[in-house]
Amino acid sequence: MEERSGRARATVRDVAAETGLSIATVSRVLNGQSNVAPHTRELVLRAVGRLGDQAPRPRALPDARPDAGPEAGPVPGQDAATGAVYVRCPYVLTDYFGLIVSSVGETIELHGRQMVLGAGEAAQGSAVLPGLPDRPGVAGAILILPPEPGEELVRLRDRGFPFVVIDPRTPPPKDIVAVSAAHFAGGRTLMAHVVELGHRRVGIIGGPLKWLPSEARLAGYTASLADAGVLPAPELLRIVPEPNIEHGYRAAGELLDLPERPTALVAFNDKMAVGALRAAAERGLSVPGDLSVAGFDDIDISRATSPALTTVRQPLQEMGRMAVTLLMRLISRHTLEALHVSLGTELVVRGSTGPAPR
Repeated sequence: MEERSGRARATVRDVAAETGLSIATVSRVLNGQSNVAPHTRELVLRAVGRLGDQAPRPRALPDARPDAGPEAGPVPGQDAATGAVYVRCPYVLTDYFGLIVSSVGETIELHGRQMVLGAGEAAQGSAVLPGLPDRPGVAGAILILPPEPGEELVRLRDRGFPFVVIDPRTPPPKDIVAVSAAHFAGGRTLMAHVVELGHRRVGIIGGPLKWLPSEARLAGYTASLADAGVLPAPELLRIVPEPNIEHGYRAAGELLDLPERPTALVAFNDKMAVGALRAAAERGLSVPGDLSVAGFDDIDISRATSPALTTVRQPLQEMGRMAVTLLMRLISRHTLEALHVSLGTELVVRGSTGPAPR
């Protein structure tokens, strides 16, 4: 690689990494080809500017020809080139959803676009998706845990409207781009940690039925128990309608009041684990001496409890960044090889889990 001014000269690959675009797209911009959306061209030129004199120099853009033939490729409309991104998050923007939305917003801004936000529980009953393709000034959408059935997503896809789903509630239909965390692997790793501590009678507080994250985490939990030769007992499983502190508290209370109580509780998320800590405290149980408790997500509340929660860290902000990057490629009419992206999780061991009591 050529040296200049004491530094390695940047390559097309470096510019592609800087922008999140494909090498082919960056090459088209740098070679002055006209079949590139104006916004995409601007994104590459900004990256070249940031890399300074070490970046490859773009060629001048040839004059636009009104009689350009089909080899010039499709030229996106005004909305595709500069339009806003609609972000649908029909939930309260607390720590979990707030982290995702803020990351999405920051990344959209880096791409020089505006964000239109539709958030709050009141938006759950709104029929938003059918009108998105006809909404003026909107180029694409990010749908966070969409409550709509898969059929509505398919209809939106069939209209050619670019969108990406973050943390799908149900398995995403074919040809729909989705970003999520590795829920099964995270659940399996967490339960393996609990099993290694000697726990065999483990209560599981699961999330809402028919949620893809709930099913995947539960499958991960039970897989690690099966590895240890333990068949999950139906009496040790509780499913809640909403994954919040109150439902976690009630479910944990039921499990801890069994004639033979569990020695550990593993919850669908951190909020329900906090409810489990409260139920344990009311019964005079010490954590982790008498009872181990673990959650999932690694939101702020997991570090505010006493003891702090053992949990699984989801890459919430990276999910937002990845979703926007994929959406920008969809808007630019790029072909995506990976449609369902699953990001790795990380086990975070804190003070709420310990050896099983004898």
